[in-house]
Amino acid sequence: MMKPGKALKRLIPLFFGISLLLSGCGREDLSALRPQGPVAEGQLGLIKLAISIMVGVMIVVFGIAAYVIIRYRRKPGQNGIPKQVEGSLKLEIIWTAIPLLLVLILGIATVQKVFAFGEDYSQDKNAVRVDVTSHLFWWEFSYPDYGVTTAQDMIIPAGKKIALKLRTADVLHSFWVPALAGKTDTNTDGTVNKAWIEASKEGVYLGKCAELCGPSHAFMEFKVKAVSEESFNKWIEEMKAPAVLPEDPAVAEVFRNQCLTCHAVGDQGGPIAPNLTGIGSRETIASILLNEEGVGKPGDDRKPIKDNLVEWMKDPQAVKPGNTMPSPKEDLGLTDDQIEAIAQYLADYKLSY
Repeated sequence: MMKPGKALKRLIPLFFGISLLLSGCGREDLSALRPQGPVAEGQLGLIKLAISIMVGVMIVVFGIAAYVIIRYRRKPGQNGIPKQVEGSLKLEIIWTAIPLLLVLILGIATVQKVFAFGEDYSQDKNAVRVDVTSHLFWWEFSYPDYGVTTAQDMIIPAGKKIALKLRTADVLHSFWVPALAGKTDTNTDGTVNKAWIEASKEGVYLGKCAELCGPSHAFMEFKVKAVSEESFNKWIEEMKAPAVLPEDPAVAEVFRNQCLTCHAVGDQGGPIAPNLTGIGSRETIASILLNEEGVGKPGDDRKPIKDNLVEWMKDPQAVKPGNTMPSPKEDLGLTDDQIEAIAQYLADYKLSY
C-alpha cells in the first residue's frame, strides 16, 4: 500500500498540471470578473461578499484548529487521559449565532440584488425594449418601439437601460452576457422572462447560450454591441431603409427566390430565419466564424466576411451541426458561382452607423 506522503507528492504536481491546462480553456471575453455594467457589477459584489465570508470562516476555523493542535498536543511522557469537557452553553450559543448572522448578511444582500436586477423596465419611457427569441442555434432581437428585427448582434445605446423580454422558439436556452449580467432562461412553457442590462461604455460584449440545447450548443454565441445614442439612432434608420438587392438581375432573382423565402433584408423577405440586413457589418457569420473586419484581436481564425459567408453557405452542417438551415448547394441547387455572387453581395451589405 502506498504511503500517504508519497501519494501526496504525486498528486500535487498532477493537480497543478491539470489546473494549468484548464486555465487555458477559458475565454478572456467571457468573464464575469470584468463587469461593464451595473447589473454585472452588483453580481460581482455578491460574489466578493460570499467569498469574503467563506474565507473569513475558513481562517477562523483553521486558526482555531491549528491552535488546538499545537497547544494541546500530547507531550513526551504524557500518558494520562486529558480532562474531559462535557459542553459549554456559551460556546454553543456563539458558534450557532455567528453562522446565523453570516447567513442573514449574505441572504439580505442577495435578496436585495435579485429584486433590483429583476426589475421590469419595459414600461420605462427612457429604456430601450428588446424582445429576445432563442432558436436552434441563433438569437433573434426585435425592437418593438422601432419596428426593427435583427440577429446575432444586439445593438444597444451605451448608458441606457435595456428592458429584455426573453422567449424561445423551440427548446430551452439561456441568455448570458457575463460582462453585463447573469443568465436568464428562455422557457419552453410559454413563459416570458424579463430582465435588464446596461453597458456603462461603448464596446462589444460576447454572449452565449448557457443551457445545453443540442449538438451546436457551444456554437450558439452572439454579440451585444454598445454604441453612442447617435450611432444607435442611425442604425435604426438604416435598418428600416428599403432593401438593396443585388445589381445583377440574375443574382437578384436567385436571391429573391431562394433566400428571401426565409430570410429578410430591409423591407423584403420572410421572418423565419435570421434577418440579413447589414450582415456585412456584423462581428461574425453564423455566430462563430469571426470576421476580419470585426472588433477584437486579429488572428488566424479571422477571415474576410465573404470567405466566411461562402464557407457557411457551402456546408452549413459542417460549421454548425444540427442547425435547421437547408444547404444552398445540396438542397437548393445553387452553383458555386451563385454562392460566390450572393456571398459578395451580402459582404458588401454594410451599415455605416
